Amino acid sequence: MKYGYFDSPVYDTPQKERMSLAVRLKLNSRFWFTFRYAVIVFRTRKQARKGIYDDKAWADSSYYIFRFIEETGGVFHITGMDNIVRSPEPVLFIGNHMSTLETMVLPGLISPLRRVTFVVKEGLVKHPLFKDVMLSRDPIIVGRTDPRKDLEAVMNGGMDLLSRGISVVIFPQSTRSIEFRPEDFNSLGVKLAKKAGVKVVPVALKTDFWGNGRIIKELGPIDRSKHIYLKFGEPFEVKGSGKDENQKIIDFIRNSLAEWKNIP
Repeated sequence: MKYGYFDSPVYDTPQKERMSLAVRLKLNSRFWFTFRYAVIVFRTRKQARKGIYDDKAWADSSYYIFRFIEETGGVFHITGMDNIVRSPEPVLFIGNHMSTLETMVLPGLISPLRRVTFVVKEGLVKHPLFKDVMLSRDPIIVGRTDPRKDLEAVMNGGMDLLSRGISVVIFPQSTRSIEFRPEDFNSLGVKLAKKAGVKVVPVALKTDFWGNGRIIKELGPIDRSKHIYLKFGEPFEVKGSGKDENQKIIDFIRNSLAEWKNIP
């Protein structure tokens, strides 16, 4: 079985890809990375404004970013892609949020296998570079300033999307953070999964390869010494209050990060 652009549910950037980078890495890799990223941002914005940025275009542009991350020295380790499609019904993907990288590459991993969208901050759909693309994806928009309004937006928007067979990615942390703090990991996703009667797929991410920029967060520096890890856990149902399930996601993320701590 193929998993979108991949032949296996496990993927590691091939050694030959890493070895062939020697000449390119003598250049200013951050400049090359930023230039390539800017090209795809403006291209996809143009497509979205024309109304032709569909699910396939989204997945293709995401995979393009995935590939040029590898071309500029990024090394991926991805596991559990079979869990993306293990449940026949739509699911909630719930994970930690470390950098811009996961927002850019997750569509290329998930969208070829099932329809999906994101819960995003209001600022992203107002950003002059990203708003057209994000709005074309029919996201759930939250402000991150009023928890009650955010809960209402996630519940109402999520129920509608899930009822139409569209899965949802949510990062319960209030903002991107290199350090994973369980106390900042709210239960919005678990509450939605319980109400909608759908399963949760936990997602653990280590994406500090791509840092935050000082002026534009999305255009930060890259650190080729840090490998990129993405791990999809097995789907599970939410029962009772959801407290135990939220802790299960936290433990999945924390244990994965601990496993990756002593490797690049």
